[in-house]
Amino acid sequence: MSDNYGKDPDAISRLTPEQYRVTQQNGTEPAFDNEYWDNKEPGLYVDVVSGEPLFASTKKFDSRTGWPSFTAPVDAGNVQERTDSNYGMIRTEVRSTHGDSHLGHVFDDGPADAGGRRYCINSAALRFIPVDDLEREGYGAYRELFDEIDDKKGANR
Repeated sequence: MSDNYGKDPDAISRLTPEQYRVTQQNGTEPAFDNEYWDNKEPGLYVDVVSGEPLFASTKKFDSRTGWPSFTAPVDAGNVQERTDSNYGMIRTEVRSTHGDSHLGHVFDDGPADAGGRRYCINSAALRFIPVDDLEREGYGAYRELFDEIDDKKGANR
């Protein structure tokens, strides 16, 4: 994967109807009925349209909301925040910078010891890359984010 991320028409044409509804039409998938809400595997979450790296499992936590939740993006330059006043409330929408995919929303009710933010993200907007596949998938530069996990595994052997 290169660092040349963008809204890829070929990727858009391969989206499932749910992925298209979420990423291109600003939809929201059902809570507790989506692919990654309870995924505990180490790895990187990237935009399903552009491939830009968005979140790491090292920043994922159980918010008990039924959606994948993270305390921070892996690269703040790949995530944009916009005011969303739909549905009679003011929220902060999260979009991918290069793919312009709707990802979800960010709230100020996350873990205080990790900055207090909760990025509540739709699984349909994400592609998960397990840590062991990062090199092969072109995301080897992000491997160091998971070195602490490997250190803990070694200590437990």
